[in-house]
Amino acid sequence: MTAVDRVFAAVFPPLNENSIPTPAATPVLGSAGFEGSADAQLTIDWDLRDTAAEQVQWERAWHTATAFLSLPNEQLPPLNDSNDLSRQHMKWRKKCTPDIAAALKYIVSLDSQGARLRRGQKQHDLLQWYFEEAGLRHYVQHVRPRILQLLEDMEAEYGVYNVVVYLEQAHTIYLHNLEEYVFPLCANGGEEKKRWILSNLTGLLTYSLPQQRINHDLTKLFKTHAEATLEIRSDPSSPEQRKAPNVRRLLTRLQDIGMGGSRVQKILAEVMSGVLSTYIKQNYAGEWDSRSKVVAKLRYWVENRFARYIVEMLAPLNLGTRPQTRSETEIALSDVEKWQEIAINHLGGLRTEELFNIIVDWENDSKGAIEDLKRYVTNTAARTHVTSSFCDVLSRRLLQPGAATTEILQVYISIIRAFSHLDPKGVLLDRVARPIRRYLRDRDDTVAIVVSSLLADAEDTAPNADVLPELAEEMQNGTTLTAQEDDDADLDFDDMDWMPDPVDAGPEYKKSKHLDVIGSLISLFETKDIFVKEFQKVLAERLLKQAQVFEKEIRVLELLKLRFGEASLQACEVMLRDILDSRRVDNVIRNDQDLAMNNSNEPEPELHTRILSHLFWPSLHSEDFSLPPEISDLQARYATGFETLKQSRKLTWLNALGQVTVHLDLEDRNVTEIVQTWQASVIYAFQNEEQSNKGQPVTKTVQQLVSSLSMSESFVRNALTFWVGKLILAPSSTSHPDTYHVLETLPSSALDPSTSSSSSKNLQSTLLTTAAAAADAAATSGPAHALRSEEDIAQEKMEVFWQFVVGMLTNQGAMPLSRIVMMLKVVVPGGFPFGNEELKSFLEGRVREGKLEVVGGMYKIKV
Repeated sequence: MTAVDRVFAAVFPPLNENSIPTPAATPVLGSAGFEGSADAQLTIDWDLRDTAAEQVQWERAWHTATAFLSLPNEQLPPLNDSNDLSRQHMKWRKKCTPDIAAALKYIVSLDSQGARLRRGQKQHDLLQWYFEEAGLRHYVQHVRPRILQLLEDMEAEYGVYNVVVYLEQAHTIYLHNLEEYVFPLCANGGEEKKRWILSNLTGLLTYSLPQQRINHDLTKLFKTHAEATLEIRSDPSSPEQRKAPNVRRLLTRLQDIGMGGSRVQKILAEVMSGVLSTYIKQNYAGEWDSRSKVVAKLRYWVENRFARYIVEMLAPLNLGTRPQTRSETEIALSDVEKWQEIAINHLGGLRTEELFNIIVDWENDSKGAIEDLKRYVTNTAARTHVTSSFCDVLSRRLLQPGAATTEILQVYISIIRAFSHLDPKGVLLDRVARPIRRYLRDRDDTVAIVVSSLLADAEDTAPNADVLPELAEEMQNGTTLTAQEDDDADLDFDDMDWMPDPVDAGPEYKKSKHLDVIGSLISLFETKDIFVKEFQKVLAERLLKQAQVFEKEIRVLELLKLRFGEASLQACEVMLRDILDSRRVDNVIRNDQDLAMNNSNEPEPELHTRILSHLFWPSLHSEDFSLPPEISDLQARYATGFETLKQSRKLTWLNALGQVTVHLDLEDRNVTEIVQTWQASVIYAFQNEEQSNKGQPVTKTVQQLVSSLSMSESFVRNALTFWVGKLILAPSSTSHPDTYHVLETLPSSALDPSTSSSSSKNLQSTLLTTAAAAADAAATSGPAHALRSEEDIAQEKMEVFWQFVVGMLTNQGAMPLSRIVMMLKVVVPGGFPFGNEELKSFLEGRVREGKLEVVGGMYKIKV
């Protein structure tokens, strides 16, 4: 023995060959492992005290155990979806010999000296080694690439199902030897060790695979299976539903390999929520009829189909592979009620999306949808969602410049009716009405349309862009307008039915005890003066145009007096009394002046008047022009009779506001028309007996009519175009466009088209085209209303202030606009009612007329 050998032997003494047999070679898996026959038992002295000898014994046992547990360096068997995978695993399941069993026991069992000495040391932990062997080597090299390949396989319709089957196969192989030979040797049957290895394998699978792709494929698979089972077609255009694989078996496998639990439950919950929403949209979208049975049918379907399906799908995740008992698969009543509430919430979301269309279609009995929505708005969050979503839709689809005011008012009326049914307390209506009321206040024609609609005839079916038939119908049905509630109405301590405001009411919420459509529209404006002023204008127009009956006007006036008070509507009451008293006064004056007597055979014109108290009426057109002599004589006699009847009062004739019934006797026809006074004066001017006797048509020019009638040119042209449209007048020639003549006879083609030749047809076409164009021009030109517009009144006032401007610029020289406005506010009695922009617009008109010029922002008189 050399010196080196002696030193080595001193540190590591030689083993006792009699106590520990050394194998002839390193044992390999499947051999006996130690020297001796294959059937011989491995004899280990558990009481060895020698450290070196125990280390050798441990290393030999470790080598034997790891060789037995090591996995072949190859892929798993081919993939087969079978409940019994034992035949596929035969090649991966090794036979455990007594030597292997003894080695496993020496390493794992706490009864052995080796396990006790190395307890808590990771490098000697067999399970830690096995996890690294199975996970870091075999799984990464062979299993994971195959899984990624299955996920990317475009030919496989459900790649995730194949992935789960493949993972289950790997999971079974990895755990088989441990469950058979290792875990039974551990304390408590190896439950703690088993949980550890399962936890690590689950983490490995979870974080090494593309979870987003797997979740997507699971979602797709669950959705297809649910739609097929519940007979729901997410794509109605597809011919048939695809058949999904056994999802229940898939869930069991996911639970077995540790990939089930809350993550899969969350995916399943999201899928079922989408399936429920799809079912509701397919079956109940647009079903708005009253009385609604949607909620009852939905509750029945959830209890008998949806809930049972969910319980069946959740059972594998809750039970794993354990056998199910009846109590574990029963549907709890509390769960059914919870799912029914979820379904009603989905229905409420659908009705919220349809709410605008529901309200637009309110007149066609869409009340049933509001009944469904009423089941949804039972909490503050749902109520807030409904109002905020509806306000967004209103701003996007209705409150736009392109929408007509009548359309907005029509939708607002339907909103009042629908939300009054949805929430009788008015909180939701108060929220959604604010933006639309604010928008209507900014529209110039809102008040005019509301007032005109209140006074319109409900039976009138003619389309009118400025009238809402619903308001006229409300008035006809006897809707009452209550007086405005006092701001301190909530402080009525004698009200035994008082209730506090709802908890979700806004700070500006006011509960209306009498919520009605007309009251809501009248209260659009913060002050009543705007509404009363517009009502006065519309009432004046109707009183001057209608002949006899004013029952509707009287009724509306009395109802408005209840709301606004008699003092605010005093002028309207005087106007109505003027018209009613005019009948009595007219009869008295006609009898006193013998205006009703006609003793001659010649027809004489009749004159009836309406006597107005001009202090209480709005500003009226007062244009003056010459009337036929017969009418002027009647006016003079009538004025004498009035001054006799009403001493200290006299009449001022407003000729432009009169109406005349004209009878025209032409050679081939008789025409009767009810026209304006200036139109009658113009056609009367064409009555020339000298030219008629000579057989020539009576011809007049525009300038001749303006001069002879002392009438403005606009009135003359309006009258001429009106009579051209009636085929009474016609332009003489294109070379003289301002010359007109009387059509005493019409071409025969105009009376009987069947007898016309080609040339006469051309003449007829030209004549009818000219008449149609003239009728359109007459309808759009001339004063269409008896009342003067605000622009006309402002222009008239500006003409008065123009004299002040001329005097200031003449005496003090050029001035800027701001100084002119300041001077006018000082010198004009009562103050200057216009602002800088209005005066600037007026002065620019004078600049265009050549009366002023602007130099460096200074206005001066142009010389």
